[in-house]
Amino acid sequence: MYKFLSILVLGGALSAPVVLQAQERTYEDKAHHDSHTWNSDEDAHYRTYLKEHHKKYREFSRANQRDQNDYWKWRHEHEH
Repeated sequence: MYKFLSILVLGGALSAPVVLQAQERTYEDKAHHDSHTWNSDEDAHYRTYLKEHHKKYREFSRANQRDQNDYWKWRHEHEH
């Protein structure tokens, strides 16, 4: 039983970075001729944008092209 549990824990630990990396996606920002990696940091900026613009949360990948472009424009104006 101990051996099975050890293998299960080890397998989970080894697969965690793969799962986390799979959540990142790259988006092309054609208006600014660059690309952005979508990760937890970018998601936090997106949520700030939505709050400032009084919009309900919608997963970025499901937003229409105009809304995505509006976000990228805002994002370039609010880089730190």
